[in-house]
Amino acid sequence: MFWALAAGLLFFAVPGIESFGRLLILHESGGTAIVVCVLLIKRSRWFPKVSPMIQWLVTGVIAVPTGYVVGHVLTFLILGEPIRFVSHGQDRLIPIVFTLLVAGFGLYFFATREQLANEAAVRSEAQRLAVESQLRMLRAQLEPHMLFNTLANLRSLVSEDPKQAEVMIDRLIVYLRSALAASRTESTTLNREFTQLRAYLDIMSVRMGPRLAYRLELPVELEQTSIPPMLLQPLVENAIRHGIEPKVGSGTIDVIARRTEAGIDISVSDSGIGLPPDEEPAFSSDTTSGSYGLLHVRERLAVIYGGQASLTLSRRASTGVCAVVSIPA
Repeated sequence: MFWALAAGLLFFAVPGIESFGRLLILHESGGTAIVVCVLLIKRSRWFPKVSPMIQWLVTGVIAVPTGYVVGHVLTFLILGEPIRFVSHGQDRLIPIVFTLLVAGFGLYFFATREQLANEAAVRSEAQRLAVESQLRMLRAQLEPHMLFNTLANLRSLVSEDPKQAEVMIDRLIVYLRSALAASRTESTTLNREFTQLRAYLDIMSVRMGPRLAYRLELPVELEQTSIPPMLLQPLVENAIRHGIEPKVGSGTIDVIARRTEAGIDISVSDSGIGLPPDEEPAFSSDTTSGSYGLLHVRERLAVIYGGQASLTLSRRASTGVCAVVSIPA
């Protein structure tokens, strides 16, 4: 279409230079030859490792004359005429200049588009690295507040209830081992993520006693589903810190994974105090608690999955909050 438009433009700009059919064959042959030449040059191993604009300039210097010559040869072979590279008469230089201008414009357009695409890819990679660096910081912290409180509980349990202290130590070992493994990989499975959550919730249930009960539900067919490591941890921490701990009495936390038509939904719901009446669930973020929380989870989903994943927050019918992570299958 581009070269057909160029042929029509030359036909109307310089009346009588050639018939439209001849110009169309000439431009399509020459344009195809230029495109093939550009592709061969861009994919060759000997192409110089210079800036993209210099690469396109070198490509144009080689591809346009080559395409012009090859296109003329193909045209006259198709038409069965003697091969010639310039027209007769006073307008013989017009096709050459016009080809240079049109081909130069096309190369400039594609060079600019490639540069913008590369810049967008660099920005996207920088955003991904920034979010992953936040994750590494989160892993390195390993929730010091929780660990300090756990060690303080262990100190008292060692003398008061040695059996319970052993259980808590075992759960802490599982949690630390899984958190360390997560810090060394960019993806994990739902089975491993739920194992880490179980160890964390076991520790918190020992600390909080009958005030905390939990339920983890992971179908067998979803156990090997790949997800970013420690994706659900901030949601469970938020549920305990902002829902269950401030509540008078006991509370429950349910983490449930289900397959849907669009992919997989993982819900983290609690029966805590819930959101303040004046706070919108869709825009609620844990920016005041000193942790990454919901905002961190949303950023990771946006970087890793783009618009295919989401995190939604809603009030439960009775009491508490439900956070749902939706990821593609």
